[in-house]
Amino acid sequence: MKDQPFTDISTAATPRRERPEPSRPTPCLTIVSHPSPMRAGERLVLGALLSVGAVAVSRVGPDFVPPGATLGLPLADTFLSRKPLVFESVGEGRVRLRVEPGGTQVWVEDAPLTGSREFGPEDLAVGALLVLAERVVLLLHLTPASDGAGADDLGMVGHGAGMRRVREDVVRVADLKVPVLVRGETGSGKELVARAIHQRSPRRQGPFVSVNLGAIPKELAAAELFGARRGAYTGATQEREGFFRAAHGGTLFLDEVGEAPPEVQVMLLRVLETSEVYPVGGHSPVAVDVRLITATDADLEERIRQGVFKAPLLHRLAGYEVQVPPLRERREDIGLLFQHFARQEAEALGDGHRLESRSSAAEPWLPSALAVRLVRFGWPGNVRQLRNLARQLVIGSRGQGALKATPRLERELDAGLVPGEAEAPSGRESSREPERAAAPEPEPRRKPSEVTDTELVEALRASGWDLKAAALRLGITRPSLYVLIDKSPSLRTAGDLTVEEISRCFHECAGNLDEMTRRLEVSRRGLQRRVRELGLDLR
Repeated sequence: MKDQPFTDISTAATPRRERPEPSRPTPCLTIVSHPSPMRAGERLVLGALLSVGAVAVSRVGPDFVPPGATLGLPLADTFLSRKPLVFESVGEGRVRLRVEPGGTQVWVEDAPLTGSREFGPEDLAVGALLVLAERVVLLLHLTPASDGAGADDLGMVGHGAGMRRVREDVVRVADLKVPVLVRGETGSGKELVARAIHQRSPRRQGPFVSVNLGAIPKELAAAELFGARRGAYTGATQEREGFFRAAHGGTLFLDEVGEAPPEVQVMLLRVLETSEVYPVGGHSPVAVDVRLITATDADLEERIRQGVFKAPLLHRLAGYEVQVPPLRERREDIGLLFQHFARQEAEALGDGHRLESRSSAAEPWLPSALAVRLVRFGWPGNVRQLRNLARQLVIGSRGQGALKATPRLERELDAGLVPGEAEAPSGRESSREPERAAAPEPEPRRKPSEVTDTELVEALRASGWDLKAAALRLGITRPSLYVLIDKSPSLRTAGDLTVEEISRCFHECAGNLDEMTRRLEVSRRGLQRRVRELGLDLR
């Protein structure tokens, strides 16, 4: 299998299967936030722009439609003007937004718009944020010519191109018995994909057994998976069934399969080849009928090169691969996902009425500034992190009309840090300097295509592998930096590091995170998370 670059920035690396996209993707406007919260995710496809036409958008029209629906509504917020915003095609995949004097105030990213502004292919590929009258937030982006939005959502929220591909993969492989390997960063929803495959398979009436291999002690992994005879080892006072036999007739989902010990890898390969397990302490095989789905956030190909993962096992596990995109590549889904999680939390608290329409309120339930921060955040913890943040905001805003982030949470979102994991300054200056808000994201001075791989590596080294500082040094945005790291043949990420490599470096550097970052040359924040996951104490 060809070695691939990775999209991970701070947690996990995931090789990608290249797949051709439909020709001529269409510009599209997706509602990120609206005074009527449940309108998040509604879209207006700007199909007229493909024929060098124009589309006028105002309070009264045209309609934004929920994915899969045929009827929709205009933006219809009374604070918006009837004077339209005009979107025009200017050729070569570029779109111009023109605003009328005296019309709705529009902010593009961090700057007010007067006159007009053009968006090139790179802007549209990432997605450009438009804030209307500080009440409605739209994302201008590209959508495939045929996005399959009307298909079954398979229990997964989101309608961007990335999730469309995931659903296509699920439908394609669900009725087969072949093993499936689900790749994706931590928190991206790999188990949700596995459950969707199970629910659409002929085994849906059978058990679905989910196991996190990374949470099982290595010395117990074989007994937990394959069972054990009574007296097989110290403490085995009764026979253990094992997860494979528990999943007989159904599906067994093994998460973090890259953490499987070598002896367990051999036994997994035997099960895949013979459909039989040998319980620990047993002398005869036991037949099992199990559909195996595995998942990983690690680069198994690199682990094979390092001699810690067996190539034949990967070949058997990957009868078919499903790639789950990271949340930062699903910007058009962030508003919809946030509202989904926020509604779940609000209803659990008995506050579901707070998400009712607030079209006449002075401030929307999800303020536009906060919605912009959500879309621009890097989401190293992906969907799981977004769900946790929605819980924090809903609980922290009980008894208030609108959601409100604490100053600390706002600074962390602005800085791109993981909520709850902001790094405190070190040294004597930390006790004397007042707390300062993080600087806003710089306006890009260069196109990502102008940055060479050598410049990229040098900027990261000079910035101590701080991604925000490296983006500032290069004069590009952080999303652009993520793309460059993804494409770079010279870089690896914290998710690529083996446990042995991290542990050895930790002891050699006496737990000094800065020194470890310089030696291993990965994101400081991602390395910090990996070290914490291993239970090591940094100094």
